[in-house]
Amino acid sequence: MAEVVPDGESRNLRVLAERIRSRRTTKLFLRQKVSKQLVLDAIELARWAPNHHLTEPWHFYMLGEKTTAASVELIRTIVTETKTAELADFKAKSAAAIPGWLVITCKKSQDELLQQEDYASCCCAIQNLTLYLSEAGIAAKWTTGLITRDQRFFDLLEINADQEFIVALLWYGYPKVLPTQSRKEVAEITTEKP
Repeated sequence: MAEVVPDGESRNLRVLAERIRSRRTTKLFLRQKVSKQLVLDAIELARWAPNHHLTEPWHFYMLGEKTTAASVELIRTIVTETKTAELADFKAKSAAAIPGWLVITCKKSQDELLQQEDYASCCCAIQNLTLYLSEAGIAAKWTTGLITRDQRFFDLLEINADQEFIVALLWYGYPKVLPTQSRKEVAEITTEKP
């Protein structure tokens, strides 16, 4: 049983609350590799996210060095096509410095309500995964950039776009710096109804 402290909040709850508050999106990573087993352990916990009717709509694609290098070049191509070659070089260089790449997809459904529920479940799974990684000292960035909507990326990863869509490209690694952030106060985002 959890230790109860004077204000009624258990120590375990305080620790959990701090873990949730301290998880941060970061863009700058050390070159240090992250253990494959640690990522698999995070995926194991991700799959325990709530999912209506136990649809388990998610799939996780762990990108190795060869696929990551091809993805970096695809980013260069996409940004060159949509922006400038100078920006493309910058984006490709930044992407190449990211040590870990994980793509999370969601099954497609013709049922609009089921699709919403499944997407929400995938988001919960990603939260589980990133919280676990954060506790292990690994930072992550959840991106939905242009590459995640480009058919060439689906082809590269052999994802059937008729059956699943990309919810997140998760970049992860040991952080160089963890940014600080603030959030709106609870009173600003909460309405109590009688």
